[in-house]
Amino acid sequence: MATEQTHFHPQEIIRKKRDGTALCRAEIEFMVKGITDNSISEGQIAAFAMAVFFRDMTMDERVDLTRAMAHSGRVMDWTNAGLGRPVVDKHSTGGVGDKVSLMLAPIVAACGGAVPMISGRGLGHTGGTLDKLASVPGYNTAPSPELLTKTIKHIGCAIIGQTADLAPADKRFYATRDVTATVESIPLITASILSKKLAAGLDALVMDVKFGSGAFKEEYTDAMELARSIVTVANDCGLPTTALLTDMNEVLGRTAGNAIEVRETIDFLMGKAADPRILEVVTALAVEMLVLAGICDATTAPLAVQGALTSGTAAEKFAQMIALLGGPRDLMTDMDKHLPLAPVRRDVIAPRRGFLGAMNVRAMGLVVMELGGGRHTAADSIDYGVGLGNIAGLGEKLGPRSPIATIFARTEAAAQQAEAAILRAITLTDTAPKRVAPVATKLTREDI
Repeated sequence: MATEQTHFHPQEIIRKKRDGTALCRAEIEFMVKGITDNSISEGQIAAFAMAVFFRDMTMDERVDLTRAMAHSGRVMDWTNAGLGRPVVDKHSTGGVGDKVSLMLAPIVAACGGAVPMISGRGLGHTGGTLDKLASVPGYNTAPSPELLTKTIKHIGCAIIGQTADLAPADKRFYATRDVTATVESIPLITASILSKKLAAGLDALVMDVKFGSGAFKEEYTDAMELARSIVTVANDCGLPTTALLTDMNEVLGRTAGNAIEVRETIDFLMGKAADPRILEVVTALAVEMLVLAGICDATTAPLAVQGALTSGTAAEKFAQMIALLGGPRDLMTDMDKHLPLAPVRRDVIAPRRGFLGAMNVRAMGLVVMELGGGRHTAADSIDYGVGLGNIAGLGEKLGPRSPIATIFARTEAAAQQAEAAILRAITLTDTAPKRVAPVATKLTREDI
């Protein structure tokens, strides 16, 4: 960071941004340093966030903010780790039933990539990758740096949580944004996501930016604006990045919850079941990661992904990662023992025959949360065994033998409440709607 910053005053920087003037790099670095070392108060952080929320930031400001936050703590350097493979990652803006990271990391590792995937916990209607893995008994989501390096070196992937020394400015900044209604600011989202990815020492990054009723950015145009910001800032920070815009107008895959999504992941990797939409999204992201990292070209990448799945190599990588990070060695073969589901099971049957014409995906995510599978606040505990299975996709015919979903709950009362909410969340039609491709657009630096 810049030196000789003592002449700055937080209130004057806040005033400057409040009045719509662009901040210089030194001013931004001063604010980030103050956020990190607690010399700037919560009130000042809140005021700064609100000023940015209403006055926006130029791309240069976004780059400076991202870099300063990335360097507010430890920056991983894999140069001397002896990995012998490019370091590449993927980040999703979040959705319902999005277990893509669990599938993607072992696939890319099987194809020759190193994937140190730093994931988050869920809050609200979107599930968190870390919560899904926390449903696996013994799995260590916060390994020591030595164990993390060992896992990446020997297996090729590790999915863990953010450590305290990785972009610490982001952790404090986000906590304030979360309680001051400033989370939705695109410059601040950009810096929050990318600061952690830059600190992870990546060679390449692929973004999965979702739009639709279950996405953080519901409108396609808003999702595109976020994708443009992230791709521009990441590349300007020296991190090759592309983005895929993917549809979240229906639950991704057939499950939503924690243990139940890990079970779907295992079935997917073992070749037992693969929902076509999630296969398409996973393949597209894996191909993009392999190409961007220089592991494969556009022709060979799809073949490599298919080979990693059909050969069982990706499944083996997932099993090895789980075991090395403290989970059970027989997870893949004894899911009922290690990933039990809640005992009350109820199929949700449509009130009449018809086609699933539309789905309020956010409402489906809230059903899981109300069952106990999500958080109202960051301090809430999670019931890993509850959730939804056999979730129908848009255009599927519904009837007595074809439920909308299967509820896994702790009590009959909770199942009944969930059933009513699911019935309110779906629309029946007499004809099947046109199927929508799950991957809508690819955005590269050259497209901007």
